[in-house]
Amino acid sequence: MAACAVPPPPKPAPVQASESPDRITASDESESSKRARVRLELAAAYFGRGQMETALDQVKLALLAEPNLGQAHNLRGLIYASLGDERLAEESFRRALQINPRDTDTMQNFGWYLCQQKRYPEANQQFDQLMAVPQYRDGARTLLTQGVCHAYAGNLPQAERTLLRSLEMDPANPATAVNLSEVLYRKGDLERARGFILRVNQQADVASAQTLWLAARIEHRLGNQQSLDDVGRQLRNRFPASREASLFDRGQFNE
Repeated sequence: MAACAVPPPPKPAPVQASESPDRITASDESESSKRARVRLELAAAYFGRGQMETALDQVKLALLAEPNLGQAHNLRGLIYASLGDERLAEESFRRALQINPRDTDTMQNFGWYLCQQKRYPEANQQFDQLMAVPQYRDGARTLLTQGVCHAYAGNLPQAERTLLRSLEMDPANPATAVNLSEVLYRKGDLERARGFILRVNQQADVASAQTLWLAARIEHRLGNQQSLDDVGRQLRNRFPASREASLFDRGQFNE
């Protein structure tokens, strides 16, 4: 599953020079911009640790210093979405896009938010607009998110096509391979699903209880008992307390 990105701290606005341009340094940053930057950095850190109320307090202070700071409105949207306040989350994302209609972080986050609200046509429109931004360099991430969104909507053929496009841009991304394997499994394309998840599980630092459980379900449906037993041993040895290991031991492969 794709995750929403926390916006980076704001950069100081360049100062207009009267004659020859000079290098921008910390002294060129206004006091209000500096306060907003520091507060937003703190808010992002608290958000990353899951301390939503504290993160929200810091965002509010950042916006007191710089009311038109788009990145703060974007992070405010992420926080309110995490808190389940749909009205304020959407209001925040839309305000961020009013300030900067081509802010790619906000477009990505708002598209994912719309997908989570099951507003799939609006989400896809947001993702398509993001992919059309000139010189956008993170297309693989957006296509991964959009592919997952297509899968949520039950549009498995489109999910497969979109995830394959993402994988072409970033062949080494295990999250894309896992989601593609899941889509192919749901479509009944079991051999291809097996190939993708096998490559993920061969990476010890990437394999998880969830990726091994997907492999187990695929091997079970294919009737590959020896491979299924091997995956089961890995689940028990590496993740003995996991829900997936418990499901495997009970033979509940359709859960």
